[in-house]
Amino acid sequence: MNLMIANKALRAAPRVKTADILSFAVADCTLGKVLLAQSNKGVCAILIGDSAEDLVADLARRFPQAMLVPGEAAVKEPMEAVLRFIAAPSVGLHLTLDTRGTPFQRRVWERLRTIPVGSTVSYRELAGWISPLASPRAVGAACAANPIALAIPCHRVLRANGELAGYRWGIERKRELLRKEAMA
Repeated sequence: MNLMIANKALRAAPRVKTADILSFAVADCTLGKVLLAQSNKGVCAILIGDSAEDLVADLARRFPQAMLVPGEAAVKEPMEAVLRFIAAPSVGLHLTLDTRGTPFQRRVWERLRTIPVGSTVSYRELAGWISPLASPRAVGAACAANPIALAIPCHRVLRANGELAGYRWGIERKRELLRKEAMA
């Protein structure tokens, strides 16, 4: 009888899960503030905004199960690469990424990474690259869910008529990024 109790206790014990630890830092740039977060697998967030507090709150919302650890030293190299890219997009941005999303979102994000600096595509064109059945709206939703601005260049996607469409980080930032990239 004691053996049965012990077995039941073992089965009921919660599993210990390793915490997802994200190191992050916020820096000033010409676009406002940029937050970069990195897991042990790679960069999992590049967020752009006006306030460090808002960016940290956004990071916490996007990764609610993660332990967020401020640490400039831990993200120094990728942050420097992001700041160089913002200043001069022609240098490119080559980072190891830890992409987290649905399989469809990840397919969209991988295709976005193939769009060269200075080039743009329409949502419809991008949808066609993903699948003949992919809808431009679904592609737009995947772009809006992108937590890794710049390294996954959703700013390079426009409406079919060439006009700027919404951008999670602000339409003026999108306009400025495209202007700088066109000069590259």
